[in-house]
Amino acid sequence: MNVNKQRHRKIRTGTVVSNRMNKTVAVAIVRSYQHPLYKKVIRSTKKVLAHDEQNQCNVGDVIQVMESRPLSRRKRWRVQSIISAAQSATD
Repeated sequence: MNVNKQRHRKIRTGTVVSNRMNKTVAVAIVRSYQHPLYKKVIRSTKKVLAHDEQNQCNVGDVIQVMESRPLSRRKRWRVQSIISAAQSATD
């Protein structure tokens, strides 16, 4: 069977916390969930490395990242789009 299947890839939204690496950005992904017993809303943050081919992301940008094949030892995500640019300090 030669069916052309598109694999379902995870897409997450996060904030760029570092862009000092070449073609790589560090993205903080915040996840909120309710504790199963105590019902308190818990916020957990996961920091992932994402591939940024054009080096166009800046610190503070809100971006969308998509899961991809392993690109390096820690890089498993790609920048899909920039949702909103960060406010510059001179404004």
